[in-house]
Amino acid sequence: MANIKSGEKRARQALRLRSRNRAEKSKIKTVQKNLLEAVAAGDKAKSKEAFSRYCSVLDRALKHGIVKANTVNRSKSRAAARLASLK
Repeated sequence: MANIKSGEKRARQALRLRSRNRAEKSKIKTVQKNLLEAVAAGDKAKSKEAFSRYCSVLDRALKHGIVKANTVNRSKSRAAARLASLK
């Protein structure tokens, strides 16, 4: 544990941010799984909706600094390729 008051505060903040980041990453994985299931089922309408939601969640995570820009771009590109394979 920290000996300095500011160090104690940083430790509290780190715990809060860690839980928020973990929740956001979990949400990304859940939405990604929903997209992959929709694509595997071959449902175009559901896949389009899931892709839109996936991109939105990724962009929000990028804006908050939870994931890096290249990771978001790569994930969206791969998801778009899977969506295009349906057509």
